[in-house]
Amino acid sequence: MSISLRFLLLLLPIILGVIGLVLLNDKGGSPRTKVVLAGARAQGDEPVRIPTPEERAFEQQLEEIGASLDGTVGIAVTDVALGVTWEFNGLEPLPQQSVSKLWVAMAALARVDAGKLDLDAPVTIRREDLTLFHQPLRETVRTRGRFDSDFGDLMELALARSDNTANDRLLREAGGAEVVQDWLDDQELAGIRFGADERRKQSAIAGLTWHQSYSSGRAFYEARDRVPEDARRRAFEAYLANPIDGASPVGIAEALAKLARGELLSQRSTTLIRAILAETRSGPRRIKAGAPQGWRVEHKTGTGQVFDGEQSGYNDVGILTAPDGSEYAIAVMIGRTREPIPRRMEMMQAVSRATAAFHESRMNNTRSAVFGGDGEWSAVAKPALADKPLLSG
Repeated sequence: MSISLRFLLLLLPIILGVIGLVLLNDKGGSPRTKVVLAGARAQGDEPVRIPTPEERAFEQQLEEIGASLDGTVGIAVTDVALGVTWEFNGLEPLPQQSVSKLWVAMAALARVDAGKLDLDAPVTIRREDLTLFHQPLRETVRTRGRFDSDFGDLMELALARSDNTANDRLLREAGGAEVVQDWLDDQELAGIRFGADERRKQSAIAGLTWHQSYSSGRAFYEARDRVPEDARRRAFEAYLANPIDGASPVGIAEALAKLARGELLSQRSTTLIRAILAETRSGPRRIKAGAPQGWRVEHKTGTGQVFDGEQSGYNDVGILTAPDGSEYAIAVMIGRTREPIPRRMEMMQAVSRATAAFHESRMNNTRSAVFGGDGEWSAVAKPALADKPLLSG
């Protein structure tokens, strides 16, 4: 083989990699920075992906943000279009608390897509349906004896207002906890455990067994206060050691990315659940408060019980959409902490701000790669992009 031919073969993977980068950057009109060297393979015949300097800096920043809070913190950010995830302690199962309402809603919508559930079907909530903790519809049931609505309204109450009674009633209509877990498994949403309804889960965390009388007034809190401290501690620690609703930040972020790509539900159901999540009222000072103006935030919070000054589960997860349409799925989870609430919210906001800054950095670098310093097409980009619309900005 001649020297020139051997030299050309050595250069070929690099040339193909550069061309691939340009094509990926232009896919769907949203510039990207994924770098894959053609011909390079890892075990399992998967392409070897080389992180960019911006990505390495972003992951380092996530680590610094997560480590800044005293407690158990997990963070994951997934580029929806590329399916690439950056994380800090992102594989550890952490308690979801009300984040798990997402999976109830999705399993219910899967039944809607299959023609097995009508969201317009009427439903009545009575006293025997009430649960505990946050349930805004309880006051209507208490004063009128019933709450009449439909399943679509219950879904909105469960997600946007985190109503526990609405969620548990929707869960029963979806088929129960096992059906939700089966749906998660069928969709190959790894690292996510649904657990149980709010009644059983919250009672077990407190060292109690559910009794319907706990749904009235302060009955649950009074019963919990009567549990011996040692028993409370054992139940609390057992939950944190192996949360019945445990899920990893990476698992949640990648599941939300699948949702955003339309891989889990029909287009109609995907649009519906995302519209509800955009109206979430809980946690306005968590990840939402860190998103810059012009970014859309669809999110679901989760907040667990406190024992001896320590919280079990303080979370916010969702989808952040940049003004240019680029989407990032985010999961910020605190498994346990004694830090004051303002510090927790500050940490979550820092993740949103870092994600937005990371996106802007990628955009700027892509513009530099596509255009020369004098505003002309670069030599690499011109052959692939000359006949395509110019990138915005």
